[in-house]
Amino acid sequence: MTAPDTAATPQFAPTATTTGAPGAPGRLGALGPVGLVLAGGISVQFGGALAVTLMPRAGALGVVALRLLVAAVVLLVICRPRLRGHSRTDWGTVVVFGVTMAAMNGLFYQAVDRIPLGAAVTLEVLGPLALSVVVSRRALNLVWAGLALVGVFLLSGGGGDGGGLGGGLDLVGVAFALGAGAMWAAYIVFSARTGRRFPQADGLALAMAVGALLFLPLGLVESGSKLADPVTLGLGAAVALLSSVLPYTLELLALRRMPASTFAILMSLEPAVAATAGFLILDQALTTIQAAAIALVVAASMGAVRTQVGRPKAAVPEA
Repeated sequence: MTAPDTAATPQFAPTATTTGAPGAPGRLGALGPVGLVLAGGISVQFGGALAVTLMPRAGALGVVALRLLVAAVVLLVICRPRLRGHSRTDWGTVVVFGVTMAAMNGLFYQAVDRIPLGAAVTLEVLGPLALSVVVSRRALNLVWAGLALVGVFLLSGGGGDGGGLGGGLDLVGVAFALGAGAMWAAYIVFSARTGRRFPQADGLALAMAVGALLFLPLGLVESGSKLADPVTLGLGAAVALLSSVLPYTLELLALRRMPASTFAILMSLEPAVAATAGFLILDQALTTIQAAAIALVVAASMGAVRTQVGRPKAAVPEA
């Protein structure tokens, strides 16, 4: 999954313009933050692969519950967000952000329980890409949207080699991945709103707690006492650290030293990183058509980002 718990996303990076250091760094100076972003992306996707291996023990809902709970505890301890002095609108925003985050994670993990990790992330990234096209209002972005649709067509078996939806991808899993993409688009909007209303990562920590409270009962219903197994708890904690805490920290550090556009382009590589993690950890090999489809979606995402470089940032309206 593409860095779902960071405050920045492939097409928007809402916190990047305020945390980025002034002045463009030189090429050598940019190697550090680039490495941080890539490390964060690798952490997220290999965390996702680890989550797939944990699902037979704890179930998809149980894994989500463990991930959100551990991440919430860690972030609350680190951030120690202030609970007083916030308006009803502030709390409403953070609650909706938490619900969106929980839904995004829940739908995505249901997807990777049914279809390969690389395919799930490729379908999920269509949500932010669609939002980018709608907000940018540039005709050129329709080209990138079309390129992404070609990629989805190939992934769906349109290439004729049986490697897409008609050749083994579970349609329910595909629907879950697309639903996660829609929630990711909503996540972008409410991440930006929360970031404007809460200092530092306080809003993220509180939203993570909301998501954890929502999903813990679901995880308990599905997995019950299995969640208390020490091995399951340890693996769940590892998933939370790899998929939430570590990438958020790395990306926050990177955003202080690189332009938002560079960050967004690097984040657009997530489907390719996910496919690699799926191959190395889960033995999920890609067909030639599937690899081409993922490459097209990555190219479309990068193109959409490049189209927005140098343009005024589209404001996300307040609730």
